[in-house]
Amino acid sequence: MGEGVETRDGDAGAEAVQQSEQQSDTVVAIPAGTVVLAATPIGNVGDASARLRALLEHADIVAAEDTRRLYDLANRLGVHVNGRVVAYHDHNERDKADGLLDNVETGATVLVVSDAGMPTINDPGLAIVRRAIERGLPVTCAPGPSAVLDALALSGLPTDRFCYEGFLPRKHSERVQHLRMLQGERRTIVFYETLHRIDDSMDDLLDAFGPNRRMALCRELTKDYEQIRRGTIAEIRDGVREDPPRGEMVLVVAGASDEEAASVAPNTLSVEDMAVLAIDRALEDGLRIKEAITQVVGEHPLPDGSLANRKQVYQAVLAIKR
Repeated sequence: MGEGVETRDGDAGAEAVQQSEQQSDTVVAIPAGTVVLAATPIGNVGDASARLRALLEHADIVAAEDTRRLYDLANRLGVHVNGRVVAYHDHNERDKADGLLDNVETGATVLVVSDAGMPTINDPGLAIVRRAIERGLPVTCAPGPSAVLDALALSGLPTDRFCYEGFLPRKHSERVQHLRMLQGERRTIVFYETLHRIDDSMDDLLDAFGPNRRMALCRELTKDYEQIRRGTIAEIRDGVREDPPRGEMVLVVAGASDEEAASVAPNTLSVEDMAVLAIDRALEDGLRIKEAITQVVGEHPLPDGSLANRKQVYQAVLAIKR
Protein backbone atom coordinates (compact mmCIF):
# COMPACT_ATOMS: atom_id res chain seq x y z
CA MET A 1 0.00 0.00 0.00
CA GLY A 2 3.04 2.22 -0.14
CA GLU A 3 3.33 2.49 3.65
CA GLY A 4 6.73 2.32 5.31
CA VAL A 5 7.53 -0.05 8.15
CA GLU A 6 6.87 1.67 11.45
CA THR A 7 9.75 2.46 13.77
CA ARG A 8 9.23 0.76 17.12
CA ASP A 9 10.87 1.61 20.43
CA GLY A 10 13.93 -0.23 21.80
CA ASP A 11 11.97 -2.89 23.70
CA ALA A 12 9.91 -3.79 20.64
CA GLY A 13 13.03 -3.87 18.47
CA ALA A 14 14.77 -6.20 20.90
CA GLU A 15 11.66 -8.36 20.96
CA ALA A 16 11.71 -8.59 17.18
CA VAL A 17 15.36 -9.69 17.21
CA GLN A 18 14.60 -12.24 19.94
CA GLN A 19 11.70 -13.59 17.87
CA SER A 20 14.01 -13.83 14.87
CA GLU A 21 16.52 -15.83 16.89
CA GLN A 22 13.79 -18.15 18.14
CA GLN A 23 12.42 -18.64 14.65
CA SER A 24 15.86 -19.27 13.13
CA ASP A 25 15.65 -22.84 14.46
CA THR A 26 12.58 -23.41 12.26
CA VAL A 27 13.48 -25.11 9.00
CA VAL A 28 12.04 -23.13 6.09
CA ALA A 29 12.44 -24.61 2.63
CA ILE A 30 13.82 -22.20 0.02
CA PRO A 31 12.41 -23.30 -3.36
CA ALA A 32 15.09 -23.36 -6.05
CA GLY A 33 14.25 -22.17 -9.55
CA THR A 34 11.17 -20.31 -8.33
CA VAL A 35 9.77 -16.79 -8.13
CA VAL A 36 8.52 -16.12 -4.59
CA LEU A 37 6.18 -13.21 -3.85
CA ALA A 38 6.54 -12.37 -0.17
CA ALA A 39 4.33 -10.10 1.92
CA THR A 40 6.14 -7.59 4.15
CA PRO A 41 4.76 -5.82 7.25
CA ILE A 42 2.36 -2.95 6.58
CA GLY A 43 3.21 -1.30 9.89
CA ASN A 44 4.12 -3.57 12.78
CA VAL A 45 7.43 -5.30 12.10
CA GLY A 46 6.38 -8.12 14.41
CA ASP A 47 4.04 -9.35 11.67
CA ALA A 48 6.98 -10.57 9.55
CA SER A 49 6.78 -14.34 9.06
CA ALA A 50 9.52 -16.91 9.57
CA ARG A 51 9.36 -17.61 5.82
CA LEU A 52 9.99 -13.95 5.01
CA ARG A 53 13.05 -13.89 7.29
CA ALA A 54 14.46 -17.07 5.77
CA LEU A 55 13.80 -15.90 2.22
CA LEU A 56 15.49 -12.54 2.84
CA GLU A 57 18.57 -14.37 4.08
CA HIS A 58 18.76 -17.18 1.54
CA ALA A 59 17.17 -16.05 -1.75
CA ASP A 60 19.70 -15.77 -4.57
CA ILE A 61 18.14 -12.52 -5.81
CA VAL A 62 15.86 -10.08 -4.00
CA ALA A 63 13.84 -7.82 -6.29
CA ALA A 64 12.72 -4.93 -4.08
CA GLU A 65 10.44 -1.98 -4.79
CA ASP A 66 12.78 0.26 -2.75
CA THR A 67 16.21 -1.15 -1.87
CA ARG A 68 16.69 1.26 1.04
CA ARG A 69 13.46 0.13 2.65
CA LEU A 70 14.45 -3.47 2.06
CA TYR A 71 17.69 -3.06 4.01
CA ASP A 72 15.88 -1.07 6.70
CA LEU A 73 13.38 -3.91 7.11
CA ALA A 74 16.16 -6.51 7.23
CA ASN A 75 17.92 -4.53 9.96
CA ARG A 76 14.73 -4.36 12.01
CA LEU A 77 14.27 -8.10 11.62
CA GLY A 78 17.88 -8.80 12.54
CA VAL A 79 18.56 -10.68 9.30
CA HIS A 80 21.24 -10.25 6.63
CA VAL A 81 20.34 -10.13 2.94
CA ASN A 82 22.93 -12.38 1.32
CA GLY A 83 21.62 -12.49 -2.23
CA ARG A 84 21.96 -9.92 -5.01
CA VAL A 85 19.54 -7.02 -4.54
CA VAL A 86 17.79 -5.55 -7.58
CA ALA A 87 15.56 -2.46 -7.72
CA TYR A 88 12.22 -3.64 -9.09
CA HIS A 89 9.50 -0.99 -9.25
CA ASP A 90 6.63 0.35 -11.35
CA HIS A 91 8.92 2.04 -13.87
CA ASN A 92 11.17 -0.91 -14.70
CA GLU A 93 9.33 -4.13 -13.82
CA ARG A 94 8.43 -5.03 -17.41
CA ASP A 95 11.99 -4.50 -18.62
CA LYS A 96 13.53 -6.48 -15.75
CA ALA A 97 11.10 -9.39 -15.59
CA ASP A 98 12.74 -11.57 -18.26
CA GLY A 99 16.25 -10.97 -16.93
CA LEU A 100 15.17 -12.14 -13.49
CA LEU A 101 13.39 -15.13 -14.96
CA ASP A 102 16.53 -16.13 -16.86
CA ASN A 103 18.08 -16.63 -13.42
CA VAL A 104 15.07 -18.63 -12.26
CA GLU A 105 15.50 -20.86 -15.31
CA THR A 106 19.03 -21.73 -14.17
CA GLY A 107 17.85 -22.66 -10.67
CA ALA A 108 17.91 -19.36 -8.76
CA THR A 109 15.38 -18.34 -6.11
CA VAL A 110 14.08 -14.86 -6.93
CA LEU A 111 12.30 -13.14 -4.05
CA VAL A 112 9.96 -10.25 -4.93
CA VAL A 113 9.01 -7.80 -2.17
CA SER A 114 7.22 -4.45 -2.14
CA ASP A 115 7.56 -1.66 0.43
CA ALA A 116 4.60 -3.01 2.41
CA GLY A 117 2.08 -5.79 1.95
CA MET A 118 1.82 -8.30 -0.91
CA PRO A 119 3.48 -7.64 -4.28
CA THR A 120 1.05 -7.18 -7.21
CA ILE A 121 -1.65 -5.67 -4.95
CA ASN A 122 -1.24 -2.03 -5.96
CA ASP A 123 2.50 -2.75 -6.04
CA PRO A 124 5.00 -4.17 -8.57
CA GLY A 125 5.04 -7.90 -9.28
CA LEU A 126 2.37 -8.58 -11.89
CA ALA A 127 4.77 -8.38 -14.84
CA ILE A 128 7.08 -11.09 -13.53
CA VAL A 129 4.14 -13.34 -12.59
CA ARG A 130 2.67 -13.09 -16.09
CA ARG A 131 6.00 -13.71 -17.80
CA ALA A 132 6.76 -16.64 -15.49
CA ILE A 133 3.41 -18.21 -16.41
CA GLU A 134 4.08 -17.64 -20.12
CA ARG A 135 7.54 -19.23 -19.78
CA GLY A 136 6.29 -22.14 -17.69
CA LEU A 137 8.35 -21.20 -14.63
CA PRO A 138 7.08 -21.77 -11.06
CA VAL A 139 5.70 -18.94 -8.93
CA THR A 140 4.64 -19.16 -5.30
CA CYS A 141 3.69 -16.89 -2.39
CA ALA A 142 4.86 -16.37 1.16
CA PRO A 143 1.62 -14.76 2.40
CA GLY A 144 1.35 -12.25 5.18
CA PRO A 145 -0.02 -8.80 6.10
CA SER A 146 -2.69 -7.26 3.90
CA ALA A 147 -4.17 -3.80 4.39
CA VAL A 148 -7.21 -4.79 2.31
CA LEU A 149 -8.10 -7.80 4.44
CA ASP A 150 -7.23 -6.09 7.73
CA ALA A 151 -9.53 -3.16 6.96
CA LEU A 152 -12.29 -5.42 5.72
CA ALA A 153 -12.16 -7.54 8.88
CA LEU A 154 -12.18 -4.48 11.15
CA SER A 155 -14.88 -2.55 9.30
CA GLY A 156 -17.83 -4.49 10.69
CA LEU A 157 -19.30 -4.65 7.18
CA PRO A 158 -20.16 -7.87 5.30
CA THR A 159 -17.05 -9.85 4.34
CA ASP A 160 -18.60 -12.80 2.50
CA ARG A 161 -18.49 -10.91 -0.82
CA PHE A 162 -16.33 -7.88 -1.54
CA CYS A 163 -14.50 -6.12 -4.38
CA TYR A 164 -11.17 -4.31 -4.19
CA GLU A 165 -10.91 -1.12 -6.27
CA GLY A 166 -7.41 0.12 -5.39
CA PHE A 167 -6.75 3.86 -5.23
CA LEU A 168 -9.55 6.11 -6.36
CA PRO A 169 -8.67 8.11 -9.52
CA ARG A 170 -6.79 11.35 -8.90
CA LYS A 171 -8.87 13.55 -11.21
CA HIS A 172 -12.31 14.61 -10.03
CA SER A 173 -14.10 13.78 -13.30
CA GLU A 174 -12.54 10.31 -13.49
CA ARG A 175 -13.31 9.67 -9.81
CA VAL A 176 -16.96 10.64 -10.28
CA GLN A 177 -17.25 8.39 -13.34
CA HIS A 178 -15.65 5.48 -11.48
CA LEU A 179 -17.98 5.85 -8.51
CA ARG A 180 -21.01 6.07 -10.81
CA MET A 181 -20.01 2.68 -12.17
CA LEU A 182 -20.15 1.26 -8.64
CA GLN A 183 -23.50 2.72 -7.59
CA GLY A 184 -25.28 -0.60 -8.08
CA GLU A 185 -22.47 -2.77 -6.67
CA ARG A 186 -23.95 -5.06 -4.01
CA ARG A 187 -20.62 -6.30 -2.62
CA THR A 188 -18.65 -4.48 0.09
CA ILE A 189 -16.22 -2.13 -1.70
CA VAL A 190 -12.62 -1.48 -0.60
CA PHE A 191 -10.60 1.56 -1.74
CA TYR A 192 -7.20 3.04 -0.92
CA GLU A 193 -6.88 6.81 -0.47
CA THR A 194 -4.25 9.35 0.55
CA LEU A 195 -4.48 12.28 2.95
CA HIS A 196 -4.11 14.73 0.04
CA ARG A 197 -7.34 13.60 -1.63
CA ILE A 198 -9.45 12.21 1.19
CA ASP A 199 -11.55 15.37 1.61
CA ASP A 200 -12.51 15.55 -2.08
CA SER A 201 -13.03 11.79 -2.27
CA MET A 202 -15.41 11.82 0.68
CA ASP A 203 -17.50 14.48 -1.07
CA ASP A 204 -17.64 12.32 -4.18
CA LEU A 205 -18.55 9.20 -2.17
CA LEU A 206 -21.41 11.16 -0.62
CA ASP A 207 -22.66 12.29 -4.03
CA ALA A 208 -22.41 8.79 -5.51
CA PHE A 209 -23.75 6.65 -2.65
CA GLY A 210 -25.78 9.08 -0.55
CA PRO A 211 -25.35 10.11 3.10
CA ASN A 212 -26.65 6.98 4.82
CA ARG A 213 -24.51 4.21 3.32
CA ARG A 214 -22.35 2.60 6.03
CA MET A 215 -18.57 2.72 5.76
CA ALA A 216 -15.31 2.57 7.69
CA LEU A 217 -12.15 4.65 7.33
CA CYS A 218 -9.11 2.66 8.48
CA ARG A 219 -5.74 4.34 8.95
CA GLU A 220 -2.30 3.45 10.32
CA LEU A 221 -3.24 -0.23 10.31
CA THR A 222 -1.19 -2.41 12.72
CA LYS A 223 0.69 0.67 13.99
CA ASP A 224 0.63 2.28 17.43
CA TYR A 225 -1.87 4.92 16.27
CA GLU A 226 -4.19 2.58 14.36
CA GLN A 227 -7.63 4.14 14.03
CA ILE A 228 -10.91 2.81 12.65
CA ARG A 229 -13.69 5.33 12.07
CA ARG A 230 -17.08 3.71 11.48
CA GLY A 231 -20.38 5.33 10.59
CA THR A 232 -22.39 6.62 7.65
CA ILE A 233 -20.68 8.29 4.71
CA ALA A 234 -22.02 11.64 5.92
CA GLU A 235 -20.66 11.06 9.43
CA ILE A 236 -17.24 10.01 8.17
CA ARG A 237 -17.08 12.97 5.79
CA ASP A 238 -17.88 15.38 8.63
CA GLY A 239 -15.24 13.70 10.77
CA VAL A 240 -12.64 14.06 8.02
CA ARG A 241 -13.34 17.80 7.89
CA GLU A 242 -13.27 18.27 11.66
CA ASP A 243 -10.31 15.99 12.35
CA PRO A 244 -8.34 15.33 9.13
CA PRO A 245 -6.75 11.86 9.19
CA ARG A 246 -3.08 11.35 8.34
CA GLY A 247 -1.27 8.68 6.42
CA GLU A 248 -2.59 6.34 3.77
CA MET A 249 -6.08 5.04 4.37
CA VAL A 250 -8.31 2.14 3.46
CA LEU A 251 -11.96 2.99 2.87
CA VAL A 252 -14.50 0.19 3.22
CA VAL A 253 -17.99 0.99 1.89
CA ALA A 254 -21.10 -1.13 2.25
CA GLY A 255 -22.58 -2.51 -0.95
CA ALA A 256 -25.83 -1.28 -2.44
CA SER A 257 -29.13 -2.51 -1.06
CA ASP A 258 -31.55 -4.21 -3.45
CA GLU A 259 -33.50 -0.95 -3.69
CA GLU A 260 -30.37 1.10 -4.43
CA ALA A 261 -29.19 -1.36 -7.07
CA ALA A 262 -32.61 -1.40 -8.71
CA SER A 263 -32.77 2.39 -8.80
CA VAL A 264 -29.56 2.53 -10.84
CA ALA A 265 -30.54 0.00 -13.49
CA PRO A 266 -33.30 2.02 -15.22
CA ASN A 267 -30.82 4.81 -16.00
CA THR A 268 -28.99 2.59 -18.51
CA LEU A 269 -30.37 3.19 -22.01
CA SER A 270 -29.29 1.91 -25.40
CA VAL A 271 -28.14 4.33 -28.12
CA GLU A 272 -31.48 3.86 -29.89
CA ASP A 273 -33.42 4.59 -26.69
CA MET A 274 -31.40 7.76 -26.18
CA ALA A 275 -32.13 8.80 -29.77
CA VAL A 276 -35.89 8.43 -29.22
CA LEU A 277 -35.68 10.33 -25.94
CA ALA A 278 -33.65 13.11 -27.60
CA ILE A 279 -36.22 13.50 -30.39
CA ASP A 280 -39.02 13.76 -27.83
CA ARG A 281 -37.00 16.24 -25.75
CA ALA A 282 -36.28 18.41 -28.78
CA LEU A 283 -39.96 18.53 -29.76
CA GLU A 284 -41.28 19.14 -26.24
CA ASP A 285 -38.72 21.76 -25.17
CA GLY A 286 -38.11 23.41 -28.53
CA LEU A 287 -34.43 22.45 -28.56
CA ARG A 288 -32.07 21.78 -31.41
CA ILE A 289 -31.57 18.03 -31.72
CA LYS A 290 -27.88 18.24 -30.81
CA GLU A 291 -28.72 20.15 -27.63
CA ALA A 292 -31.31 17.53 -26.72
CA ILE A 293 -28.79 14.73 -27.36
CA THR A 294 -26.25 16.40 -25.07
CA GLN A 295 -28.81 16.60 -22.26
CA VAL A 296 -30.00 13.01 -22.65
CA VAL A 297 -26.49 11.56 -22.85
CA GLY A 298 -25.46 13.45 -19.69
CA GLU A 299 -28.49 12.20 -17.78
CA HIS A 300 -27.98 8.52 -18.67
CA PRO A 301 -24.44 7.25 -18.05
CA LEU A 302 -23.51 3.78 -19.29
CA PRO A 303 -22.98 0.85 -16.87
CA ASP A 304 -19.26 1.66 -16.56
CA GLY A 305 -19.99 5.27 -15.61
CA SER A 306 -18.91 6.70 -18.97
CA LEU A 307 -21.19 8.62 -21.35
CA ALA A 308 -22.54 7.40 -24.66
CA ASN A 309 -20.99 8.70 -27.87
CA ARG A 310 -23.10 11.66 -28.98
CA LYS A 311 -22.24 11.07 -32.65
CA GLN A 312 -23.63 7.56 -32.42
CA VAL A 313 -26.81 8.87 -30.83
CA TYR A 314 -27.10 11.49 -33.59
CA GLN A 315 -26.71 8.80 -36.29
CA ALA A 316 -29.46 6.82 -34.55
CA VAL A 317 -31.68 9.94 -34.63
CA LEU A 318 -31.09 10.30 -38.38
CA ALA A 319 -31.91 6.61 -38.91
CA ILE A 320 -35.20 6.99 -37.02
CA LYS A 321 -36.15 10.08 -39.00
CA ARG A 322 -35.40 8.30 -42.28
